[in-house]
Amino acid sequence: MDRIENVEQLEDLLSEPTDAAVMALAGVDGDLVILGVAGKMGPTLARMAVRAFERAGVRRRVIGVARFSEAGVEERLRACSVETIRCDLLDSSQIDALPDAPNVVFMTGMKFGATGQEGRTWAMNCWLPGLVCRKYRRSRIVVFSTGNVYGLTPVSLGGSVESDALHPVGEYAQSCLGRERIFEHFSRTNDISMSLLRLNYATEMRYGVLVDLAQRVLQGHAVDVTMGHVNALWQADANAMALASFAHVSTPPLILNLAGPELLSVRRIAEEFARRFRRSLVLEGIESSDALLSNAQRALHLFGYPRVSAGQMIAWIADWLERGGDTFGKPTHFEVRHGQF
Repeated sequence: MDRIENVEQLEDLLSEPTDAAVMALAGVDGDLVILGVAGKMGPTLARMAVRAFERAGVRRRVIGVARFSEAGVEERLRACSVETIRCDLLDSSQIDALPDAPNVVFMTGMKFGATGQEGRTWAMNCWLPGLVCRKYRRSRIVVFSTGNVYGLTPVSLGGSVESDALHPVGEYAQSCLGRERIFEHFSRTNDISMSLLRLNYATEMRYGVLVDLAQRVLQGHAVDVTMGHVNALWQADANAMALASFAHVSTPPLILNLAGPELLSVRRIAEEFARRFRRSLVLEGIESSDALLSNAQRALHLFGYPRVSAGQMIAWIADWLERGGDTFGKPTHFEVRHGQF
């Protein structure tokens, strides 16, 4: 496919389940609740789950839970056969009133704006998991986490692996490690089967590391190469791996890195966008010997390699932006090295 024509085609692609996701959901009993469904990844994950259940030939409810503060998200989910419930997840009484379900995806969390709102950040990322584990103590839970818990790692090592020691930098990353520890505690004490997914980074046409770099080149801004290498994973593959992990949940939790298979050079990505846009390129800084990188070989062994390569994403994004395609206007701040978001 040479180009993605519009948002409708994009979201159809982003919600296409893999065979592994279909098989995993075919093998679980009961409905699926998605907490924090209204974020950047949640709507297409919910739609993917609906399609995976349909392809598996089983009738299941997919229930998306969020505040739904952004106009139109709830309506689009309902149009795709996703049931929705409005809920302030920091209100324990509202969580207790949510429907029971044997399968839960936890997608909520706070990153941007964490600096200056440290209390709310820790409440969202640490206290809320305890409330969820109390409510869904008899469920399987798939938890989205982040590669930020590792901290910076030498580029020469090829990215952090799941068994590496954790060195989170800044209160956001520290609170994310807290989130993992709370889930781990309740997994062990209440025998809750879980997976913890350290994502680094999901990408599509409207946001992600590659979009950040493409926009800087297209707008003629300098590209800082100090954070010289990154991971990027097609969002549909990240969501499919998350759903497929229901087949591998365990006590204590299965920990998986979700990332693309390559270590991508920021310099080379920027050069490729400059070539495609026919723009001059301004680079700043010198590549550091370390970066925030994850090695996802364990997940790739379980679920297979991504369906969309980094090269394909770059080509699609360049074409999308050059045609004025919509973006979310939410930069990843992948270049941040001090942990303050």
